[in-house]
Amino acid sequence: PGFENLTTGYNKYLRPYFGGEPVQIAMSLDIASISSISESDMDYTATIYLRQRWTDPRLVFHGNKSFTLDARLVELLWVPDTYIVESKKSFLHDVTVGNRLIRLFSNGTILYALRITTTVACNMDLSKYPMDTQTCRLQLESWGYDENDVIFTWLRGNDSVHGIEKLRLSQYTVEHYYTLVSKSQQETGNYPRLILQFELRRNVLYFILETYVPSTLLVMLSWVSFWITLDSVPARTCIGVTTVLSMTTLMIGSRSSLSKTNCFIKAIDVYLGICFSFIFGALVEYAVAHYSSSQKRTAKAPQEVKPDLSSSIASYKGKISFTSIEISSDNVNCSGLTMKTHEKIKCFLRNKMHRIIGYFTIQNPSNVDHYSKMLFPLFFMLVNVFYWAYYLYF
Repeated sequence: PGFENLTTGYNKYLRPYFGGEPVQIAMSLDIASISSISESDMDYTATIYLRQRWTDPRLVFHGNKSFTLDARLVELLWVPDTYIVESKKSFLHDVTVGNRLIRLFSNGTILYALRITTTVACNMDLSKYPMDTQTCRLQLESWGYDENDVIFTWLRGNDSVHGIEKLRLSQYTVEHYYTLVSKSQQETGNYPRLILQFELRRNVLYFILETYVPSTLLVMLSWVSFWITLDSVPARTCIGVTTVLSMTTLMIGSRSSLSKTNCFIKAIDVYLGICFSFIFGALVEYAVAHYSSSQKRTAKAPQEVKPDLSSSIASYKGKISFTSIEISSDNVNCSGLTMKTHEKIKCFLRNKMHRIIGYFTIQNPSNVDHYSKMLFPLFFMLVNVFYWAYYLYF
């Protein structure tokens, strides 16, 4: 048919069935690609083929054929004012010409197809990163026509979306997707909305090889110091400081890719914090053991060199008055001394302090390394069990 004859008296500013029933617009989607998913910007970029079908009785012609028209003729027809909700930026491809398609059927049905690249916001919960599953949406809505003018429907339900199951993403795997029909309630009315919702599960293997395995090996490396004697100060200090600095570098590197989302306490931050605590604990363990060993050697030295002097001091302690209690290291029987009330209180508090200090005094410093060899790996294994069970199953 002559297109000019069909459009004679045609008003592109009025929708089909103007003043009557709403226009039924059926849509289908082909997801060509999802080029990037940004955790820092909370969005994803996708290239889609959007196809819209509706019937315009003003364009009915005789016959049973369909005709593909030049895309530039779309300027002469009424088309839906569909837009992408939560789109940050979008553009229509125009190489070599505008990527649009107009096909006209004899019953007045119009097929209008577009190739669009759009960046859409996607709110992400990164508390379980990198073992997270994100749910993103692609929403299509009418901008100016409410539900009294147009009705949006999916052409074939979930089968209206193609290509998403074949996508191969660098960090994600598409788990599920489904279509929804909804309405958007605005101050100016209720507008029809179509929703494509899909779930993206992050591939954790990369992060296991890049972060989890190195951090675990650094923790195990810090345990090597437990098998080195306390007298090897340079060796044990070197292992402790090196592992602490290496762990700090690993923590900084893991956060560099998500510099804008550091407000989230992510699962990988928790694990790196656990590993850093165990590495720092191994360094502190050596400091405690070495200090206790030094104190014990210092206490033994006077007894070996001057045994007569130490015995005379011990016999003299029982005879001194309260004024010399401050230099005594033994508990004194405060009730057997003739002293004032405040002096008895001082004596009582001093005995209590000596008793408390005695509880925390390490009698055999070599046992610190002996128990650390068993307790550090045991606690680290228990923490790992709770960590992986929580983030994988809860």
